Amino acid sequence: MSERDETPRPNPGGGRDDTPTTRLRRELPQEVPSAAAEEPREAMPEEQNKLTGRQRLAQGLWPPRFTRAQLIVALLLFGLGFGLAIQVASNNDDSALRGARQEDLVRILDELDDRTQRLEEEKRGLEDQRTELENSSDQAEEALKQTVEKERQLGILAGTVAAQGPGITLTINDTKGSVQADMLLDAIQELRAAGAEAIQVNGVRVVASTFLTDSGDGVSVDGNKITQPFRFKVIGNPQDLEPALNIPGGVVQTLEKEQATVTVQRADKIVVDALRAAKRPDYARSSSQ
Repeated sequence: MSERDETPRPNPGGGRDDTPTTRLRRELPQEVPSAAAEEPREAMPEEQNKLTGRQRLAQGLWPPRFTRAQLIVALLLFGLGFGLAIQVASNNDDSALRGARQEDLVRILDELDDRTQRLEEEKRGLEDQRTELENSSDQAEEALKQTVEKERQLGILAGTVAAQGPGITLTINDTKGSVQADMLLDAIQELRAAGAEAIQVNGVRVVASTFLTDSGDGVSVDGNKITQPFRFKVIGNPQDLEPALNIPGGVVQTLEKEQATVTVQRADKIVVDALRAAKRPDYARSSSQ
């Protein structure tokens, strides 16, 4: 027999077989655990069917698995939502018209429509003047006529000539002295926006350059001190002037908060006879010269 033949041979003496192959087999472990045996056993289909829907949902959601891209998208969505929330909050700030009644809102819309109508009428008047100039046989005479009319209109606006027409009288009684110059200025601005063409306050003509300041226990208009009651004589459309003063959060409500008494009376004829001296400008000149 050759030397490579390591087939175990019986030991005649009944003793222990000490061949090399037998010794190698005794030294090796009897069972070698496999890698598959160390992994956790997955649930069998039968076991999965035994889980409730809520348990399967919990297994799918927890523990959460997030990637870096998902975290970046989540941060961007959070920033976008925060910005939208700030925008909505800024657009929902309280305003004077939020608590207004439906009748007040309708009146304000009517006032805006009236202003639009006045502008349209003024536009048509200017177009008619242009047409008359173009079609007049004696354009020089027609131009002179329109110039005189324009001078009269500008004189009313500048306060150099008296004016009369329909309008309102606004009277403010301030027994506590809480009405200040800025409140009267707001009234003037509101009247101008509503279409007032001539305004007079306690004998002082209001023009484009008029300024109001607080003066002791009263108010000064262009340096002329006036005291209460403050009386405004205004020429314009009464249907536009009175609603403009009575809008929610407007002039009347502001003055009444200061515990002043405010009355507005319409009239078919208001006379504004306080005059301002014509003043030649020091620097401004007509561009046509």
